[in-house]
Amino acid sequence: MVRPGAPVLESPLARAAALVHRLLVVGAWTAVACAPTVAAGLALGGDVTNLPLLAVAALPAGPAIAAALHALAAHRPDLADLHPSADFRRGYRAGFAASLRLWAPFLALLTIMAINLTHLDVARVPGWWAVPLTLITVAACLWIAVALALVALGRRDAARRSARTLSTRPGVTLTVAALLVVAAAVTLAGTEAALLLAAPPLLLALVRTVARGAMR
Repeated sequence: MVRPGAPVLESPLARAAALVHRLLVVGAWTAVACAPTVAAGLALGGDVTNLPLLAVAALPAGPAIAAALHALAAHRPDLADLHPSADFRRGYRAGFAASLRLWAPFLALLTIMAINLTHLDVARVPGWWAVPLTLITVAACLWIAVALALVALGRRDAARRSARTLSTRPGVTLTVAALLVVAAAVTLAGTEAALLLAAPPLLLALVRTVARGAMR
């Protein structure tokens, strides 16, 4: 209930509305920035031979995710600044190069792992090889999630700090892993478009988790 006499912008309802507004606006900007990736994914389908093309098409998603994380991290409860679009654009410009330097190698590794996992029989290697390959893939996904959040928060040397955070902050690691599981479940149950709809609250949880627990 709003306290009588309280300024409108200080009421809990106004604060909640401001957060929802930011989530919706950031989600819309993220969808626009990731539109080429989603379109390519829908057009190419799940054929393994298209994985390299899918990786190239996914390049715009990295800076978009970093920009979304930046805009969500910029939210303040005092409601002094209600400009999520400006925050997204600012984060995109500031973190474009740094996020792409992390995102591109991650996509390359992910592509290699996916091709190897789907061609174990062709390579004539033991089936248990799938276990270490899967573990490497999961570790890479955890690393890139924390690294992009660090870029969004303006931290330098995000690659090293991400690795240190994951190895020394089990709480952060478990939380990020849970968020990735939810994201994967949404994608499997729906489509890439469904993931875009669920992305803003997941990214908000990610950037707040990393901001609280990341190595400085």
